[in-house]
Amino acid sequence: MITDEEFLRIVRYLKPRYGLDLEQKKVIVNGRMENYIRAGGWANFGAYMDALERDASGKLESILVNMLTTNHTYFMREFEHFDYFRKVVLPWLKVTEGAKRDLHIWCGAASTGEEPYMIAMVLRDFFGMERNDWDTKVLATDVSTKVLQKALAGIYTAEQLKQVPEHWKKSFFRLDKASGQYQVKDELKKEVIFRQFNLMDPFPFKKKMHTIFLRNVMIYFDEKTKAELLRKVYDVLVPGGYLFIGMTETLDRNTVPFQIIQPSIFRKQGGSN
Repeated sequence: MITDEEFLRIVRYLKPRYGLDLEQKKVIVNGRMENYIRAGGWANFGAYMDALERDASGKLESILVNMLTTNHTYFMREFEHFDYFRKVVLPWLKVTEGAKRDLHIWCGAASTGEEPYMIAMVLRDFFGMERNDWDTKVLATDVSTKVLQKALAGIYTAEQLKQVPEHWKKSFFRLDKASGQYQVKDELKKEVIFRQFNLMDPFPFKKKMHTIFLRNVMIYFDEKTKAELLRKVYDVLVPGGYLFIGMTETLDRNTVPFQIIQPSIFRKQGGSN
């Protein structure tokens, strides 16, 4: 069983590096790590953290992050966002970016891939016959390498795809009859660029983003960390660019001057439809 001192050591290690606010989650931390600590042969959580801090490869740190980040997502989650993206955001971008035809869209909490693949499906559906004339690749990042491996594989069960419209399922997935699972087709896969990225790090983008999906990730951050992240997000959006957050999340507009479009949909000042 993890001691208070060991628990605080883990909390204080992760928070400045990853923004994770785990102070009220001692039972969860113990539950997810206890068997791993025992199987790894460490005498206790403190011995494990000693090993982690000596590990120059970063492998133990990566495993720790994978264990303690929750990645629950599914296709069609909070579909109202994708509907708004298709009906309002993309028509605006089609006009404003008609000369360059180069869109910059970022999914900052890619998890196991359902959300970025959804965005890519909406994009291909919207542009239709013109899709080859536009660069609509979606950047999809997550701090967890474990979930990104699943996202890259792009293999989902029939149950996971049950909410996906039939025409999308036929267009973008291939059924493996032997396993009964569905594989994302290459034409959709190549539209999503998966990368490991820590939201606490400086943003490396050379060009500003037109739309950012940052849904259901800030619930793990305290108010100070959230405010700092939102300032970075605001700065990296083009004027008029859109931010989508989770429907249960909130945004303090005293911190960042976003225009509220709907609860969970925000816009940077300076754009016009």
